[in-house]
Amino acid sequence: MNLRHLPNTLTGLRLVLAPVLPALLWAGHYRAALWLALVAGLSDALDGLLAKRFGWQSRLGSLLDPVADKLMLGCAFFGLWLVQALPTWLLGLVLARDLAILAGALAWWKLAGPYDGRPTWLGKATTVAQIGLVLACLVDLAWAEVPLRWRIEGIWAVALLTFLSGVDYVVRYGVKAWQHTRKPAA
Repeated sequence: MNLRHLPNTLTGLRLVLAPVLPALLWAGHYRAALWLALVAGLSDALDGLLAKRFGWQSRLGSLLDPVADKLMLGCAFFGLWLVQALPTWLLGLVLARDLAILAGALAWWKLAGPYDGRPTWLGKATTVAQIGLVLACLVDLAWAEVPLRWRIEGIWAVALLTFLSGVDYVVRYGVKAWQHTRKPAA
């Protein structure tokens, strides 16, 4: 294998492993689920580092990496919901936001061409909060009880950030779409 493809291989590995996470949780293998989540996070950091450090970026990688990240995070939320570590309404909010962003990206692509999928600072903060909550829940299930107060505050922080970033994306790309349709034809 050409080492140039290593970042995409790591991304592909995350895509394959994502559905394993809820299966491990459902089966009660909490420590294995935590390790899998940690390996996924490390592989995400490593593929990004390799791609940037050695110039191994590719169009395929730029498309698949955020998909793999979202799939892994979505599967983690689903698995944690399955074992009643997260409430139904939070899973619904997280999935609704991601589906709204996906639908908006597809609509933008149809209307204006390629979608600029760079996350906003609010989107990044949401992702960090979601990852933190997932890790706190996995640690709680696997090894040590995380204080209930921390988990409750984490749930509300994720809910607020998820809602705000979802509204931000809709407004931001709604305005861009409106501006795009108002431009005179060249």
